[in-house]
Amino acid sequence: MTQDTISKALMQQLLKIGTSLSSEKDIDQLLENILQAAIEITHADGGTLYRLTEDEHLKFEIMHTKSKGVHIGGKSGKPIMIPPMSLYQDNGEQELSRVVCFAVHKDQTVNIPDAYNAEGFDFSGTHKFDAANNYRSVSFLTVPMKNHQSEIIGVLQLLNASDPVTGEIIPFSKDSQEIVEALSSQAAVALTNRMLILHLEELFESFIGLINHAIDDKSPYTGGHCNRVPDLTMMLADAVNRCNAGPLKEFTLNDGDRQELKIAGLLHDCGKITTPVHVVDKSTKLEKIFDRINVVEIRTEVVLRDIQLALAKNSITQAEADEQRQQLLDDYNFLSHCNIGGEFMKDPDVQRVHDIAAHYIWQDASGQEHPFLSEEEITNLTIRAGTLNNEDRQIINHHIDLTISMLEKLPWPKHLRNVTEYAGGHHEKMDGKGYPKGLTREQMSVPARCMGIADIFEALTAKDRPYKKAKTLSESLEILGKMKLGQHVDPDLFDIFIWEKVYEEYAVKFLDESQIDVVDVNKIPGYNPPPADYRQTRA
Repeated sequence: MTQDTISKALMQQLLKIGTSLSSEKDIDQLLENILQAAIEITHADGGTLYRLTEDEHLKFEIMHTKSKGVHIGGKSGKPIMIPPMSLYQDNGEQELSRVVCFAVHKDQTVNIPDAYNAEGFDFSGTHKFDAANNYRSVSFLTVPMKNHQSEIIGVLQLLNASDPVTGEIIPFSKDSQEIVEALSSQAAVALTNRMLILHLEELFESFIGLINHAIDDKSPYTGGHCNRVPDLTMMLADAVNRCNAGPLKEFTLNDGDRQELKIAGLLHDCGKITTPVHVVDKSTKLEKIFDRINVVEIRTEVVLRDIQLALAKNSITQAEADEQRQQLLDDYNFLSHCNIGGEFMKDPDVQRVHDIAAHYIWQDASGQEHPFLSEEEITNLTIRAGTLNNEDRQIINHHIDLTISMLEKLPWPKHLRNVTEYAGGHHEKMDGKGYPKGLTREQMSVPARCMGIADIFEALTAKDRPYKKAKTLSESLEILGKMKLGQHVDPDLFDIFIWEKVYEEYAVKFLDESQIDVVDVNKIPGYNPPPADYRQTRA
C-alpha cells in the first residue's frame, strides 16, 4: 500500500468521522466518538478526554485503556472518581508541570515520546498508576481542543501509540499529530455547536417555564395545571406509541416528536397570561372582586328588619311574621346553595330564583325600593353548571385564540412546526363542536387529540379548583367515558388510555390517595375491551 493510498484512506476516515460528529446529538456519545476516533486513527492503546469548566478546571470526562479493559466516564455508566484538575496552583500561578494544563496555558500540542525520560513535566501520578496496574505509559500526545472562535474547550490526550504491524509501542508520529489536531478541531466545533443548541433549548424551555410561572402565580387555584397537562399528554402519547393493537398501532413517536409535543403541552395555555384573575378564580356565581352573596345577605337582613317593623306596627300577626321570616331564610339559603355552582341546576331551581327575585322588595335608607336581585345577579345565579356566565366563558375561551395568535407569531424551526397545531387544539371536539376552529377528529393530529384528553382528565381530577371538589379516578373515568360517547374526545385514544392504564400512571404521580379508588373498567361508559392481539406493554 502506497503512502498516497494510506493518506487518502486516512482523509476519508477523517471526513467520515467529521460527518458523524456533526450529526450526533447525545453529548456523552459525542465525547465517546471523539476519543474512540482519535484512538483508532493513531493506533493508541488509550486516552483521556477532559472538558474545561467555567471555574478553570479540567474535568475528566472519559478514560480508556484498551489493553487493561478500562472504560470509565462517558457512556460506560461508571463515573470517574478523580476530582477535576485545577489550571492554577494555590499561589495563583499557572500550573505548568502537568501536561494537560501546559497544553491549555500555552495553547499548543505536546508530543512526548517517552514519559519516563521527559523533562519539565510531573509524571509521578502516571508512574504510580503504572506500578499499581503492571503497565508502562510511554508515548503521550496531548492536544488542546479549540472551537471555531479559537477558544480552548477541552483537552484530548492519547497514550501509547503502536505500530499497526508489529504492535510495538512507538512515539506518536508527526502525521498522527496533525491528524489528531485536525480531528480535535472538528470535535471542538461539533461539541461547541451541540452545547450551544442544548443551551438554547434549555433557555427556551426556561422561558416557557417563566410564562407558566406567571400564569400560575396569577391564580393559586390552577398552579399546577400548566405542568400536569404536558406530563399527562406525554404519558398518553407514549402509551399510543407502544400500543401494539387497535386503529392507532402504526403511530410512532421519536425523540424529536416527543420534544415537539412536550413544548406544545407546556405552551397550551400561554394565552391565559391575559385572562383576568377574577374570572379564572371565580369560585362562586356571584363572585367578582368579592363574593356578592354577602350583598344578598345584607338585603335579607334589611327585609327581615322590615318584617319586624311590620310586626311592631301590627301590620302583620306574629304567626305571619314567623312564616315570612322562615320563608325568607329558606329562600336565602337556597340562593346561597345556587351560588356555589357545584350541581347542575334543573328547571324548577331556575324558576325559583326568578320567583324569589320577584317576590321580595327592599328599601334603602332613603326609603327607595329596589328589587331583591338585579338582572345581572339573576343571570349569574341561574347558571346551569359551574360558576361562569356566558360573558365569563367567552373571556376564558378567548385564551385559546390568544394562545394560537401568540404561537403563530413565533418563527418555529422545522422540527417544531406542529407546536401551534398541537397546543391550539385541546378544546376542540371530535364532532366539530369545540372551539376555537370547530375542527373535527379527521382534521386533527393524534398528538393534538392526546392533549385534548389530558386537559379534560387533569381538570376532572384537579384538587386546586375553587369551583369544584377533586373527583376520584372512577368518577373522572365515568365522565370521560360519557365524553367519548358524546364524541367530545377521541374514542381510540380513550381506549388506549384505559388499556394501558395511563390513568393509574398519572394517579400515582399526581393524585391524593383519597382520590385513587378501585376502578372497574367494565363499568366505564364507552369501555371497549382490547382486541385479541393486544398485549399490555406496562407491567
